[in-house]
Amino acid sequence: MRRQERVTTVDRYSTGDRLNHWVTAACLILLALSGFALFHPSLFFLTALFGGGQWTRILHPFIGIVLVVSFLGLFLRFVIYNFPNMDDVRWLSHLGAVIDGDEERLPEVGRYNALQKLVFWGMATFITLLVLSGLGLWDVYFAKYLTIEQRRWCAVIHSISAVFITLIVILHIYAGIWVRGTVRAMTLGSVTGGWAWRHHRKWLRREVDEGKHVHAPDSTATFGDRAPAE
Repeated sequence: MRRQERVTTVDRYSTGDRLNHWVTAACLILLALSGFALFHPSLFFLTALFGGGQWTRILHPFIGIVLVVSFLGLFLRFVIYNFPNMDDVRWLSHLGAVIDGDEERLPEVGRYNALQKLVFWGMATFITLLVLSGLGLWDVYFAKYLTIEQRRWCAVIHSISAVFITLIVILHIYAGIWVRGTVRAMTLGSVTGGWAWRHHRKWLRREVDEGKHVHAPDSTATFGDRAPAE
């Protein structure tokens, strides 16, 4: 029998959300490995992970297609929570407190803070550029529609976008590890009440007010001006 948790938990991501996230993550990792393998001779050894150079060239764009479908799913699921608002301006004005980890000095935010929104829109932008420029480099299907000059520009845009998306993914992973309790959201689908109170208090209040997705050990969850126990 599963041991009941003795802390308040808040549902943050559904099973579908998490599956969508991890498929996208897997595609990005595979695209990075195969893309860098084709980018420079010193990294060509990475093609061994995909069965050799020819298979790497074949698989890379098809993995990209899976990424497009998967990330589009993520985009449609979460875009409504990622539009900028005045909470983001106030939160960014306290960026020093973010770096210091001084949560008490930060204004309340909803489901996502300003940096999380920047990551979301950064990924949406550079994945779009990667896909469009990648189509121009897909010799089998699209080479005949572009001039040599246009294909050269596609190669430049594709390379620059790949660097930026890699940096964004690294930042995303680092932030998920740095903010204790965050990884749980994408593995178990829930966060503790204490985590939600510290990092996304406005979102927590709304969840409680709507009477959903909050699970307290005593079947009650009331949050006034005190933090819920972890």
